[in-house]
Amino acid sequence: MSAIEPLRFAINLGNAVLAKELPDGNPGGITVELAHKIAAEWGRTAQFKTYPTAGKVVDDAQKGLWDIAFLAVDPQREEVLHFTQPYIQIQGTVLVNDSSPWHSVAQMDKTGVVINVGKGAAYDLHLTRELKNATLNRLASSQAAIDAFLNGEGDMAAGIRQPLARAAVEHPGYRVLPDNFGQINQAICVPRGNDERFQDLVALLTRWQAEGSVQQIIDRELAVS
Repeated sequence: MSAIEPLRFAINLGNAVLAKELPDGNPGGITVELAHKIAAEWGRTAQFKTYPTAGKVVDDAQKGLWDIAFLAVDPQREEVLHFTQPYIQIQGTVLVNDSSPWHSVAQMDKTGVVINVGKGAAYDLHLTRELKNATLNRLASSQAAIDAFLNGEGDMAAGIRQPLARAAVEHPGYRVLPDNFGQINQAICVPRGNDERFQDLVALLTRWQAEGSVQQIIDRELAVS
């Protein structure tokens, strides 16, 4: 009898709130814990393919390189992906200089304002649709967008609140705006055409959310991050 094939999970390391590289080189974090839980439920082993950005995961969606991924829900991505209901919401906001005049995300969209973003990230897609006047400066990753801003490029860096807040703590002279330009829904997804697996994932996530086991994973991982 042939061995049962592992489930191949795409892990986006560009979102430090949900996944990270451990000292031994393996991925860890909320999405990795969820992946192991899904695989165990179905009697499979989890195999991981890591990506530096969410955009790269989406690019591979129809190439047969992974079975299940964890990404922010976005209408553009839904063209190639089936998304479950969200399992967590993440806040999108911006990092600015202490001396800057901005005190709310409502002030972002001004002519001449340059906003650093990670190319293809959920907030890049969101801001591309929403902004009318400001310019987006797309960098290779979310961290690259922060690093470029700290090095003097752009007027602000948009991203997920936790990494931006960490940068502000580590680099005096910067602050994160108190409000958000969007709540980013994170969900489990499969490439379109995998309807049966998608329905199984929805049922699984629904049960785990009712039991509270998904929230337990999130609370445990965020407590040690």
